[in-house]
Amino acid sequence: MSHILPIIVILLAIYSWYRAQKKSAPSGGGASVRNRDLAKAAAQLGFLPGEQLDTDRAYAPDPRIAAVREAVRAGDWKAGAQFLAEAGRDWQERDRRSSVLADEAVKDDSWLLAWRTERPEDPDMALVFAESMIYLAWEVRGSATAKHTTQEQFAGFRRILDQAREACAQAQALAGDDPCPFIVEIPLAKGLGYPHERFEEIWAEIVERDPHHLAAHTSALQYWCAKWRGSHELAEGFARSAAEKGTPGQLLTLLPLEAYFEYEIQHSDLEQDEFYKRPEIVAAVDAALVDVAAAAAADPEDWRIPQVRHLLASLLFWQDRYEAAAEQFRLVDGYIDAVPWSYRGGRDAMIKAYVQQRDFSAAQVVKARGGI
Repeated sequence: MSHILPIIVILLAIYSWYRAQKKSAPSGGGASVRNRDLAKAAAQLGFLPGEQLDTDRAYAPDPRIAAVREAVRAGDWKAGAQFLAEAGRDWQERDRRSSVLADEAVKDDSWLLAWRTERPEDPDMALVFAESMIYLAWEVRGSATAKHTTQEQFAGFRRILDQAREACAQAQALAGDDPCPFIVEIPLAKGLGYPHERFEEIWAEIVERDPHHLAAHTSALQYWCAKWRGSHELAEGFARSAAEKGTPGQLLTLLPLEAYFEYEIQHSDLEQDEFYKRPEIVAAVDAALVDVAAAAAADPEDWRIPQVRHLLASLLFWQDRYEAAAEQFRLVDGYIDAVPWSYRGGRDAMIKAYVQQRDFSAAQVVKARGGI
């Protein structure tokens, strides 16, 4: 029996070393041979150096968005109105475009106020106005956790959210069959602490209008998370139900992945190497791979796809499925403002986390192919 113990100790040491390698693999360019090998493998697979990664976008710039931002900054509210109107009844695109305009209005709302004066009953204007009020409230609050947020910030946050609730009600009264004015109320539900019954009423309005709206589902998932108004059990239940109702190409399989990720980041004692290898999570990743492939086949330019690929790449990394991880990294490389990297904080932390997983995956692929 005594001769078995040294073997066990050695095996445990090897396992601990391997886990440390995955967790601390640097972003390349360091002094050690191992660091250089990681960077070399990444370059061999065509990945960009860390300093060239864009941490402000999740996908390549859309020239239409750049143009409308420039136009409204110059005071041309009609350009903003046309930009939103051109989305038509594509509710996913309408939601994206209204978000762009709302973001600009937070920086300078003079053009939006001119639009509101000219067309006070315009449902498009009402949507952007309500959403901009919510964005403003969250900017006042800041992105820090509650314990690092001042009472003054909370007071301003709630005051603006109360005003935003009135703006949402006006936009919803003009909505017709548009789900977007109801979708933008979801952050209000989080910030003002809507009870579950009230949230379910909003959700019913959304799914009646668009039962498979991806952004609506990802926003609702946040409400159901333990950090806001729910629990992990409620969040996971919501996510699984959404994924089961979707069909390949609708990307609702993203929801369980996000639910698992949210649970992991709230439990610092979890070992990712073990947690993400659970059979139900492996199955969820497999389902998402089928889903994203179907979406890409239907529309390779679908701007929602990178959101799924980024999280897939990370989970595949933790599952030691390096070839599949490297393929997802290849398809998103360059633009990394997405979960999970966006949870890391500033630019340097985002790049470090992304490059660590990407380059380690690349090194394993190159090694398997007879390199390094």
